[in-house]
Amino acid sequence: MFSDLYGKAAELAARGKPYAVATVVRVEGSSSAHPGSKALIDSAGKLVLGWVGGGCAESAVKSEALKSLETGRPQLITLDMRDEQLGVGMPCGGKMEVFIEPVLPKPELLIVGHGRIAETLSELGHLMGFAVTVNDPAADQNSFPHACRIVTEDFDLTETPIDARSFVVIATQHKRDHLWLQKALEGDAAYVALIASRHRAKLVLDYLAASGMSAEKISSVQSPAGLNLGATTPEEIALSVMSQMVALRRGGSVTSLCLKASDLEAQAGRIEKVIQVCEDSRTG
Repeated sequence: MFSDLYGKAAELAARGKPYAVATVVRVEGSSSAHPGSKALIDSAGKLVLGWVGGGCAESAVKSEALKSLETGRPQLITLDMRDEQLGVGMPCGGKMEVFIEPVLPKPELLIVGHGRIAETLSELGHLMGFAVTVNDPAADQNSFPHACRIVTEDFDLTETPIDARSFVVIATQHKRDHLWLQKALEGDAAYVALIASRHRAKLVLDYLAASGMSAEKISSVQSPAGLNLGATTPEEIALSVMSQMVALRRGGSVTSLCLKASDLEAQAGRIEKVIQVCEDSRTG
């Protein structure tokens, strides 16, 4: 069965579909699943393949898998099947720990433009796990060796679709940057950065306002782009932009990485998540 499950997982990954892998890691008492039992759950909450127990257990695992897919974080849950509610299946009388791991397609980093900032961003994006696309007439594979795709002809800006998974950095040196910015905002990109002088950025943002773009969307544009690292060189500017993207993607903030002893103690004492299976699955 595992070969079929891994084959299905590879198929979903090749199609760019998100899914979660649920693995039973420990069982206490009676349970229809066993340690090592696995299942794949898709982004619609459907159990695609595998087995982690039927009834309430399966329903709870699917519900938690959807949460992991939403947050992008794995989690270890405990299913308590001893607290059965009247009229909801049959009690197993045991407990089961299930590790849920979300598998998400790589987010896309779309770099519009060329030059040293764009080249360094491509390298950093590759290292940070982005699928890098470069769109510029002057781009080539030698300058962007880690790019998954290079687009050199895109007269109507249709060759690189933009959606909520897209991180877009516009560094065109003023060539149609207003059109690219408009497209990125209309596509609800997760991150939109404009690398330009303050004077040029104001002109572009004024153009968007005059064209009817909402103030809320315009305010989401990162310009000046990047975190305040005091960057001066192209490589440093690229690093500050990539740092900002990573912070946004991971829900981080620009704070000290030095944890206090009290913080470490709080993490060590984190309470285990226990789900009263049938009750939770019934109430949603």
